[in-house]
Amino acid sequence: QVQLVEAGGGLVQTGDSLRLACAASGRTFGSDAMGWFRQAPGKERQLVAGISANDNGAYYAGSVKGRFTISRDNAKNTVYLQMNSLKPEDTAVYYCAAARYLYSPRQVGEYAYWGQGTQVTVSS
Repeated sequence: QVQLVEAGGGLVQTGDSLRLACAASGRTFGSDAMGWFRQAPGKERQLVAGISANDNGAYYAGSVKGRFTISRDNAKNTVYLQMNSLKPEDTAVYYCAAARYLYSPRQVGEYAYWGQGTQVTVSS
């Protein structure tokens, strides 16, 4: 079993930055690919960024490429999402998730463990 706890969300203005953190416990963190998803009201949950278990590959959705950076610290069992140049359309609940794969899959259903989510609101 894996427990994931996100932190770092909040209310910011357009152009601001936020860093989300997700602390994992209960399983060998370095064995799992990790992903950050987001879900806005009335929309499906979508993968924003993913990082491989061995930290040598990352994926970004087109809407965040160049603005968001995913990273992980396996010694601290933590994955981060640095979000720069935030836009109102980035407003959503952000979830961290773990997948039992080397590389981060794209589909929600491939992730076995989920955090409770953290709200990010970007005002215009």
